[in-house]
Amino acid sequence: MKLVTFSTGTTSRVGVANAGVVCDASELLPSGAGLLEVIEGWDELGPALRERTVALPTLPLDSVELLAPIPTPRRNIFCVGKNYREHVAEFGRSGYDTPGRCKQLPAKPILFSKATTSVTGPTAAIAPHRGVTSELDYEGELCVIIGRGGRGITREHAYKHVWGYTIVNDVTARDLQRDHKQWLLGKSLDTHCPLGPYAVTADEITDVTALQIETTVNDERRQFAPVKDLIFDIPELIVTLSAGITLLPGDLIATGTPAGVGIGFDPPKFLTSGDLVEVSITGLGRLSNRIA
Repeated sequence: MKLVTFSTGTTSRVGVANAGVVCDASELLPSGAGLLEVIEGWDELGPALRERTVALPTLPLDSVELLAPIPTPRRNIFCVGKNYREHVAEFGRSGYDTPGRCKQLPAKPILFSKATTSVTGPTAAIAPHRGVTSELDYEGELCVIIGRGGRGITREHAYKHVWGYTIVNDVTARDLQRDHKQWLLGKSLDTHCPLGPYAVTADEITDVTALQIETTVNDERRQFAPVKDLIFDIPELIVTLSAGITLLPGDLIATGTPAGVGIGFDPPKFLTSGDLVEVSITGLGRLSNRIA
């Protein structure tokens, strides 16, 4: 199923999207439940959504505003740095990496986070934050949505903890990332985490490694790579994170970005007001966000 969080102008609701329409699932859910609560109660709510939404009224998808599937995550988004080989190389060449680590493949996953307040919708404007940053960049990524939580998850059982997938644009203020010598600040500015448009249940994706990520800026293709090119795959990321941290239902894991980001060009191609950044992944839809 493709689940969405949408607004008709007054309140946000959970819906099931299919073939250009969205079915309002509110009457099948506990009062006030958002997608986070749906994921938490999936064993009970999932079958009801599968069996009964077909009988509910629908709205044209283009008549509603799609919000981020989880507009306010319960905690920061887990993110992975330098998880595609060619991106490691371009990041090393860029001069924005720690000198001692330039072009070296990481021995273990590099993990950081984005603040929950950076999350925004799949068509919302991205704030340029002039005066704070002048080097705005994009990073199209596959995002894993955790279903069943847990700690000490094994590789063998990792996919049993995946509820589904969505798309994230890990918008980055490169100058903040460089100058502060850490990634949290440069990754966490408000509106710098477009998410969505759908939260797609894992059973819809027969082979996640076969998915293709594509990012365009003003219709120019910048990134294009399969998920199979990840250095550390999804089970390894779940094993690493859960070794000492309890993963919770609805946790988001942005798995890393392929080569082709703005700092990979000479000279760098930073985003400016009016630029349209679109990130698409096979079967997961498309983010389409313009720089305000």
